[in-house]
Amino acid sequence: MLRALDPSDLARLAPHLRPVDLPLGLSLIAPGEAIAACVFPESGFVSVATAHGQQRVEIGLVGSEGLAGAAPALLADAVTPHAHVVQMAGSGLAIAPAALAAAAAESASLRATLLAYIQTQLLQLGETAHAHAALNLESRLARWLLMCHDRVEEDELALTHEFLSLMLGVQRAGVTLALQGLEGAGLIRNRRKRVLILDRGGLEALTHGSYGVPEAAYARLLTPPPTPRPAGSR
Repeated sequence: MLRALDPSDLARLAPHLRPVDLPLGLSLIAPGEAIAACVFPESGFVSVATAHGQQRVEIGLVGSEGLAGAAPALLADAVTPHAHVVQMAGSGLAIAPAALAAAAAESASLRATLLAYIQTQLLQLGETAHAHAALNLESRLARWLLMCHDRVEEDELALTHEFLSLMLGVQRAGVTLALQGLEGAGLIRNRRKRVLILDRGGLEALTHGSYGVPEAAYARLLTPPPTPRPAGSR
């Protein structure tokens, strides 16, 4: 995300950025509480989820392509109803929301880039809603695995059944059956707390077009684009 910025905009943000560790399970932003910091993940990724009591359902992912807390900080809302939790450990750069908003107010190009990213988040949210309403469990799982795969540098994903059940909004037993279905089709290899991607092209076909719309928008709107893995890669 930072590489997508104009050099002058990156220089504008640089004095306000501080490195942070992103351990697994860290709550970056809690629902209904003032946002202490927005975070540019450099590795790992963050789950964005609705939270109603003890029930949570994931609605988005933020990795090195994005900024956790972008929409609330840029759209003049100090809080968000969505939980932002680290689901794959890594590191990042944090910035105070006020500093980010002030920099965006000073620079039209920075503001345009950040708003373009927020547009891709809205598209991701829309595709997630479609997936939950129209796709079966295996297709939804295939989509989320592709999105996770885009945000790491390896074919093996450290994903627990608990996290997968959160992503899909189902019980763990349903996750087990869906993983078995994808493994039986030769698309993945399911290991304890790990999923090895074997056939991206096969997973993409299984999503029936619900994967790729936000990714294509990101490639069109921001420079440099993310580097999605080629279909059929192992």
